[in-house]
Amino acid sequence: MELFLMQLFNGISVSSILLMAALGLAVTFGLMGVINMAHGEFLMVGAYTAYIVQKLFIAYLPAGVFDAYCIVAILLSFLVAAVLGFILERLVIRRLYGRAADSLLVTWGISLILQQAARSIFGSPNVGVKAPSFLEKSLRIHGMLSLPYKRIFILILAVFCLFGVYWLMYRTRQGRNIRAVMQNRDMAAALGVNTGRIDSATFAIGSGLAGLAGCALTWIGAIGPTLGTNYIVDTFMTVVVGGAGSLLGSVFGAGFIGIGGTAFEFFTTASIGKVLIFLCVILLLQFRPKGIFAVKNRALED
Repeated sequence: MELFLMQLFNGISVSSILLMAALGLAVTFGLMGVINMAHGEFLMVGAYTAYIVQKLFIAYLPAGVFDAYCIVAILLSFLVAAVLGFILERLVIRRLYGRAADSLLVTWGISLILQQAARSIFGSPNVGVKAPSFLEKSLRIHGMLSLPYKRIFILILAVFCLFGVYWLMYRTRQGRNIRAVMQNRDMAAALGVNTGRIDSATFAIGSGLAGLAGCALTWIGAIGPTLGTNYIVDTFMTVVVGGAGSLLGSVFGAGFIGIGGTAFEFFTTASIGKVLIFLCVILLLQFRPKGIFAVKNRALED
């Protein structure tokens, strides 16, 4: 039982990472209708940003302040991924609105370019990022049951991101404009909303959240150029199961994929567990093809 509870907690931490990655994808997918296959590479960008920050702290700052690198890494991972997302939206994505098949192929090509760029800069082998010393310990509950501080911190970071996105979407003028564009782009534009600016800002925020998820990933495993490829499918499944554009749906989808997949793997094997979670997703979408918490669209043509 203790081993199962530890595995379940690991599943919750995986769900936390999926939630951070899916929060941005859920909004941008629901807002723009763009299938962004390069979204996983923003996780890679955030992870390598944390790696670079660590190297700079080791090379140029005293050892006593090393632990502070994690704060700088979190901020820069978000900013670097957000800026890259903003540039990508301005140069490429805005020409693909309403063209789902084209967006899939183009963003898949962009993901390959970013992966090759990472190989050219950092090399093909995986690299590691050392967690701050205060995250290296574990919270012992009983017997063998102990919860690593790393995964607890990731969970707290995911909750913070969730409430941040909720505040943005439902407590600010920017969020109201985003929801207006999601529900009826033409009407929002007719009422004076600058939809182009909304698209760019939203895509940048979504990319930044993926960068945060990548930063969090560095503390629980090695990172490499194909890091995003390992998570893009699960992230899309999270969005599809929960419902594009729904925060509550993102939470449900992340828990469904992360905890469900971990539980299946505990009772079977890693490969069979992945097959079982795919079967569950297929069955669920047979009854709710738009996801559990699908956002209603108010466009006139609907």
